[in-house]
Amino acid sequence: MEFGFVVTAKSSECRARRGRLTTAHGTVTTPVFMPVGTQATVKTLTPEELRELGVEIILSNTYHLYLRPGADLIAEAGGLHNFMHWDGPILTDSGGFQIFSLGSLRRLTDEGVVFRSHIDGSEHYFTPEKAVRVQELLGSDIAMVLDECIAYPAAYEEAAKAVERTTRWARMASAAHRRSDQALFGIIQGGTFPDLRLRSLHELVALDFPGYAIGGLSVGEPKEVMYEILDLVVPRLPEDKPRYLMGVGSPDCLWEGVERGVDMFDCVLPTRIARNGTVFTQSGKIVVRNAAYARDFGPLDPQCDCYVCRNYTRAYIRHLIKANEVLGIRLTTYHNLYFMMRLMEKIRAAISQDRFATAKEEFFAHYKDEADEEGSGSSCC
Repeated sequence: MEFGFVVTAKSSECRARRGRLTTAHGTVTTPVFMPVGTQATVKTLTPEELRELGVEIILSNTYHLYLRPGADLIAEAGGLHNFMHWDGPILTDSGGFQIFSLGSLRRLTDEGVVFRSHIDGSEHYFTPEKAVRVQELLGSDIAMVLDECIAYPAAYEEAAKAVERTTRWARMASAAHRRSDQALFGIIQGGTFPDLRLRSLHELVALDFPGYAIGGLSVGEPKEVMYEILDLVVPRLPEDKPRYLMGVGSPDCLWEGVERGVDMFDCVLPTRIARNGTVFTQSGKIVVRNAAYARDFGPLDPQCDCYVCRNYTRAYIRHLIKANEVLGIRLTTYHNLYFMMRLMEKIRAAISQDRFATAKEEFFAHYKDEADEEGSGSSCC
């Protein structure tokens, strides 16, 4: 089945849109949040549980799977879908963000990047072509080009060099890509500099990728700055191709991103905070491991009808987490992903009903993010 994307509904109030993404392993309804399965697993959950939750597509990480267990082994197993027992669509990132997070353990050239494994210190060389080959061996439905992601803040000259290198690598990756059942997305960079963002956009759109990601955001910049970049970039992307905002997944940023026309999101936030005993509720996040919940025999969220909230109490889940029992973080992870899937359903329905602004206002009339209120929450993931 060929990759395809069609817009099925648009908001008359903003740039929000609903769509249908077709891949070799199934169809995805957008806007969509993709849970992160870094090591070929969404931590603590089975593929069957993900399906129960309504997950249609997951993300896995090329860097980690390349190092362990190795792309050749996964290919021998029949590809990533067979290896991890997930029959739905998979997006793999190129590993660029992880490699560039290694700091002194990596060295850039115009042809690629030399880096040392965080596992055993072994040296590896990734080129744009190699990033494509690894993802072709993995057999993901959507692959990403190797790009250079810079930190925030960055000097203009550094951001300009990263744009130049990202475009060069995108051309190399596009020329190397062979799998007809896999779509290769370009990644727009440029830091927080409007002219560099537009330059990156125009250079990548000229390469006619099946979809486009916006990278280098949610890396420490204020949310208002990210929204300004989205306001600049998203309206200039092709209407008939999916738009993917990388590494963004807090509820407020999902609403704001969709409002600006973004179709796809991913983030470790729901699963990461679950492992720390923090859960989403309709009123905002709560830290269930706190002592205040030791004798709270109510559900995590009184307004939630997920399996966890129907069967377990805050007191019991707190006990499990404090006792380092795996079931505790399985339950918080399940609940958080259920929250995210229902949130995206609510957003998609609001677009179809052309009441996006009202639905957003209703959501935030109840949902409060304590970190944002305290001024410490600048990241969307």
